[in-house]
Amino acid sequence: MNHTVDTIVIFVFSAFVLGIGLLFARTGRNLKSFFAGGEAVPWSIGGLSLFMSFFSAGTFVAWGSIAYKHGWVAITIQWTMCIGALVTGLWLAPRWKATGNLTAAEFIRSRLGTQVQKMFIYVFILVSVFIKGSVLYPVAKLVSVSLDLPLVPCTIFLGLFMIAYTAVGGLWAVMVTDILQFVILSAAVFILLPLSLQKAEGVDQFIQHVPSDFFSWFAGEYTIGFIFSFLIYHICYIGGNWTFVQRYTSVDSPQSARKVAFLFAALYLISPVIWMLPPMLYRSINPTLSGLDTENAYLLVCKLVLPPGLLGLMLTGMYFSTSASANTALNAVSAVFTNDIYKGFLKPEATDLQLMRVARLSSWFFGLGMIVIALLVPAAGGMVEVVLSISAISGGPLLAPPLWALFSKRLTGKATLWISGIGLSANLFFKILAPWLLHFKLSRTLETFIGIGLPLLLLLGYELWAARTSKIAPEYEEYLNNKRAKKAEQLFVKDAERVSIAQQNRFGLRIIAFALVFTACMLFILSLLTTSGSILTAGIAVIILFAAVIPWKAARRNTEQIITPEKV
Repeated sequence: MNHTVDTIVIFVFSAFVLGIGLLFARTGRNLKSFFAGGEAVPWSIGGLSLFMSFFSAGTFVAWGSIAYKHGWVAITIQWTMCIGALVTGLWLAPRWKATGNLTAAEFIRSRLGTQVQKMFIYVFILVSVFIKGSVLYPVAKLVSVSLDLPLVPCTIFLGLFMIAYTAVGGLWAVMVTDILQFVILSAAVFILLPLSLQKAEGVDQFIQHVPSDFFSWFAGEYTIGFIFSFLIYHICYIGGNWTFVQRYTSVDSPQSARKVAFLFAALYLISPVIWMLPPMLYRSINPTLSGLDTENAYLLVCKLVLPPGLLGLMLTGMYFSTSASANTALNAVSAVFTNDIYKGFLKPEATDLQLMRVARLSSWFFGLGMIVIALLVPAAGGMVEVVLSISAISGGPLLAPPLWALFSKRLTGKATLWISGIGLSANLFFKILAPWLLHFKLSRTLETFIGIGLPLLLLLGYELWAARTSKIAPEYEEYLNNKRAKKAEQLFVKDAERVSIAQQNRFGLRIIAFALVFTACMLFILSLLTTSGSILTAGIAVIILFAAVIPWKAARRNTEQIITPEKV
């Protein structure tokens, strides 16, 4: 296959994304603007960015593998994310914004104490580097296989590029490129789906050539018990993951935080059906894949039906979706390290210039760690095993206690340490030691159920005991005092700071509009070069071109706020 056109498409979009990151190099004046967008990010952008932060090439590799082997259950699994986001929007996201904290780690320090914060920070950083490193591996594999490039150099190069614009541009650079990545990926999938259906010779032939239980809601090890446990996990994950909390705290109000989660839920109601149909269709075209080869199902259907140019567009979307996920984690990890370790413990008197330098350097440091992890994924059993295992071990103990503390005035720091420690120890024992010492391994359902259920059960038990003894956590009163102080500080934000925030938002919205126009132009060019799907590609380009009007008009409204800051 001639990969020249595909390589050019990937290079052009990648250079454009890096250029966007460089454009935001001077917009981050302090930690609040660099990591939280001045706490005035439009909720629609925050919601789209949250969606892309959850997405990655792992979606195509891991869930695509499940879709190929088991069918509809891959969609069922992902609908748990939709329900998790609905619960988050109703109860959790507004609570996070109402705390007045920049990061989840800052809330943990304020509500549960410094010792709890330290333990959670170390576990969070370790888990984030492992998980996001693991999602870099599949996209490097996709690009290397499809373009006949060696895997290790491909992983290193893509990882370095992925880090670059996060370290330079901060949260706004991440969110703007998230929007661009969402558009590119959506365009590619909407082109892939009808071409895949055509190759499968229509719906009737597709249904006849797949197993009879292919459209069952549950299949294999993905039982109703697993789905229920995964749902509880995703309520905790979407509502409490520190990278996602950053999206809820970067908007202007609890109501906007709620809208961020609701937009995410709406997108995850629709997108799993669209994303998962191509590997399901490929099962009817080629039913011979087995083992780890099923992780290649998405790539193989892309190579089968997409002509040169459009294959490059799909690979770009897959890579960008991974960079969106990893860059969000990088931004959050760097925020926690800079705000809560360096400023909180090491150098409280650090200037804004020093903090910005640490923020950018720490992005590079943790990003390089992700590259190392990506290189080790094949030895760990593949993408599905790594992500689900790390989630089962760390998800409940790390996410459940802070979420509980958002509502409880009885949970203490000491109790949190015990509950998290017991949960992590139990999960590590069943995952690592039990198979080795006792030759006993939990099923995927039990692994997930114990991982999230044990911490919740311990939290409930403590809450009931504390309620019976009328015990109020001593940290709770201190938390309320700090919260009142932060609210008072926000009332005295200088007009200059308000104008600066509005200028940053206007700049970001204009760049989004420009990026959409650029993407539409690239699609128009591809529609002229491609050998199939040209009309469909051109039609999507027209839609994207008209969509560019939305952020441009929003930028004009921000211009009015800059001119009349007293109305902000």
